[in-house]
Amino acid sequence: MARQNGIIKLKGTIGGISFYKTSDGHLAREKGGVEASRIANDPAFQRTRENGSEFGAAGKGGKIVRNAIRILLQNAKDKRVVSRLTTDLLKVVKTDTVNDRGARTIQDGNMSLIQGFEFNTNGKLGSTLFTPSVNAFDRVTGEATASIAPFSAKKRIAAPNGTTHFKVVTGVASLDFVNETSTFESDETEILPYVNANTAAIDLSASVTANSDLPVIQVLGIEFYQEVNGAMYPLKNGSYNALSIVKVDTV
Repeated sequence: MARQNGIIKLKGTIGGISFYKTSDGHLAREKGGVEASRIANDPAFQRTRENGSEFGAAGKGGKIVRNAIRILLQNAKDKRVVSRLTTDLLKVVKTDTVNDRGARTIQDGNMSLIQGFEFNTNGKLGSTLFTPSVNAFDRVTGEATASIAPFSAKKRIAAPNGTTHFKVVTGVASLDFVNETSTFESDETEILPYVNANTAAIDLSASVTANSDLPVIQVLGIEFYQEVNGAMYPLKNGSYNALSIVKVDTV
């Protein structure tokens, strides 16, 4: 793989060289590889097919997760969230001890591996909020709660420059990886001033289907705002907002 450095950037294939654009810039590589029909049928590529199947399961699973929490995710994500989440879910797939290699699944793996996943590496919750939150999920009722004791925002939140206000958000999603569906609900505080004085105690709750046997994730995040002439504007279009998976619950 080579980087394109010229003034004119190319896209497409010329003389067996493929030119393309990624988040890392304009790149080029030699076109080649084994024909798809051979990979699909040749016994020599059995391991390749198995790897491809499990990678596909991780990719689909990542899309289900992202779609489930889209309301919150659209305000707190980085450019590599898709690939990073797929990579971590593939690790989950590989912990499945129930199904054969090539047929392993997310739901039969150790989903606790994605607890702590940060959807925005530009603004990680773990390096933004420095006060503990108590996160709980009651599978019988389907209710997820997030509680934070009173704290000084100036002392306990590492906010980006220009912040005048912030908001704490939470969400809970039950994930059906088999049928590729999900349910989701969220809750949030009011937009709070970014000052030294302590906030009131924060108690948020959101619910999914009661007594479900589906895996559940809970996310917690912070959104930043700047007040201008009485109006609240998302700071830098949300590029520093934090959102993290704080709890994973499975049957």
